[in-house]
Amino acid sequence: MIHKFSMNGYNIVLDVNSGAVHVVDEVAYDLVDLFTDNTKEEIVSKLNDKYTKEQIDEAYEEIKTLKEEGLLFTEDTYETHPSFVERKKVVKALCLHVAHDCNLKCKYCFAAQGDFGGQKEMMSFEVGKKAIDYLIANSGNRRNLEIDFFGGEPLMNFDVVKQLVEYGRKVEKNHNKNIRFTITTNGILLDDEKIDYINENMHNVVLSLDGRKDVNDNMRPTLNDKGSYDVILPKFKKLVEKRDKDKYYYIRGTFTRDNLDFSKDVMHFANEGFSVTSIEPVVDTEDNPYALRKEDMKRVFEEYEKLAVEYADMLSKGKDFKFFHFQIDLKQGPCVIKRITGCGAGNEYLAITPSGDIYPCHQFVGNEGYKLGNIMDEEIVFPKELTQSFRDAHVYSKEDCKKCWNKFYCSGGCHANATNFNGDVMKPYELGCEMQKKRTECSIMIQAKLMLDSNN
Repeated sequence: MIHKFSMNGYNIVLDVNSGAVHVVDEVAYDLVDLFTDNTKEEIVSKLNDKYTKEQIDEAYEEIKTLKEEGLLFTEDTYETHPSFVERKKVVKALCLHVAHDCNLKCKYCFAAQGDFGGQKEMMSFEVGKKAIDYLIANSGNRRNLEIDFFGGEPLMNFDVVKQLVEYGRKVEKNHNKNIRFTITTNGILLDDEKIDYINENMHNVVLSLDGRKDVNDNMRPTLNDKGSYDVILPKFKKLVEKRDKDKYYYIRGTFTRDNLDFSKDVMHFANEGFSVTSIEPVVDTEDNPYALRKEDMKRVFEEYEKLAVEYADMLSKGKDFKFFHFQIDLKQGPCVIKRITGCGAGNEYLAITPSGDIYPCHQFVGNEGYKLGNIMDEEIVFPKELTQSFRDAHVYSKEDCKKCWNKFYCSGGCHANATNFNGDVMKPYELGCEMQKKRTECSIMIQAKLMLDSNN
């Protein structure tokens, strides 16, 4: 399978199964569509009104060589790869909802302003401790484990966060594990003490802000309906300035129908000194005025391409800046299992609520039909049919994914979005797929430009 597209003056051909990317001239770009189903003479006949025979011959030999070298028209062998067929069920990551409460009133919040449609509550140390014990006991031979402190706003339960980090550090040594802690925060409660603690103890930190002041304050008001930007921005800047270079962070925003010019928000982050950013598309139904619609996609795609051109120019000039959605490793990429199965929700990745309820991921929390059990139960036995449905939801079992060129980059898309929009984990969310495909094309173009610039 191949995929080809033109962007920013480059003609790009992607060999889907090998991941090889080729920047080609117009002749090869046209010829590649005819190569497998036509003889050389037939190809010459079909293209001789546009190119000379010498041009066609040269392009033909170039494509033929790439095919012989296993860089074009390669076969898909992932479905039978032993690491996929023989994969073992191990839990690698937990999302600990330490606080089902929040001090912001974000309009688009999938968590219903922090309580996920239930009561406001905080996780106890005992529930968190049991969750960590469960993670270690069910992680098999996996050494590196992930725990994300999530909410609501996790800083509202910061004492328990610290207790759980201390406990995790204690027990990981006894089991030859390495727990990488992450915290996701809106920053309202950050102070010097919390900043220093986070920078010392958190492998990663996700900082929630939507970009420009007017954009952020429109969607992310405080509890008293004031803007949150001026409160949050200086605290985030201080955290990043004090953070060691070898520790990760990124500033994460959301764009909606109200700011389809979201490339300006990404550039705003860059101008404010943040070097790692993400702006995610809002996911909501069309009864909400800020939700994205099919008719918005043309504008969204144009904005991604505009951002990609600006971003590529920044990188070419040596600017230290990363946009999360344009980060693709074209040399190795994620492991085979990750390419095929994605996030591992419901099997490798689980979410735990303050009361100990277990869900496939944080976006399923509150949907009782997807509750897997409770971490405080003496014996935890997940509903087999439910967990199996998540295990079986991979790019070879989803009809829309099997024929999609982007399947090894999106890994089948988000299970929660598929369920929320289509009522079926096997039917991906269409708008999400289209935006992901455009981001992949942008990412490939950026890599191609940087490669060509370095060779010139």
